[in-house]
Amino acid sequence: MEMRKESPRKSRSLNIVIRNSEEATQRHMVPEIPTQDDDLLSVCDLVFEIAQAKSYIVGDNTGWNFEVESWPKGKKFMAGDILVFQYLANSHNVVKVNHQGYRTCSVPRGSFMATSGNDHIKLVKGNNYFICNFPEHCSSGMRIAVFAN
Repeated sequence: MEMRKESPRKSRSLNIVIRNSEEATQRHMVPEIPTQDDDLLSVCDLVFEIAQAKSYIVGDNTGWNFEVESWPKGKKFMAGDILVFQYLANSHNVVKVNHQGYRTCSVPRGSFMATSGNDHIKLVKGNNYFICNFPEHCSSGMRIAVFAN
């Protein structure tokens, strides 16, 4: 993890770069970090929280597939955790949808779509819904609902 100062103000913003074992890089902007010595503990707590984010391969060994709908059951997710969707790029995709899109297997206007076959998507606090919008894929179980604390 690298930390770089972004401004010379009394409170500073930090640009944090996290590299996982696959050398994928994520950049996180952490605004207004206090620089006083007595506030060092709160900065350390923030860095520790970011470092605790976990990565999950959706579907485990089988990846993003038709039997993935029950995959999240029993898992405890946190906001900031990364879901890794692995699939054949010309056969599937991943679309982050709202509850209605998940329930009806439809893609609301403005939804985020990933198509690389090795997509890393950060969970937000609350409900996170993902579907494959290739014909009949979502309705055949290629969708997940994940709650992140």
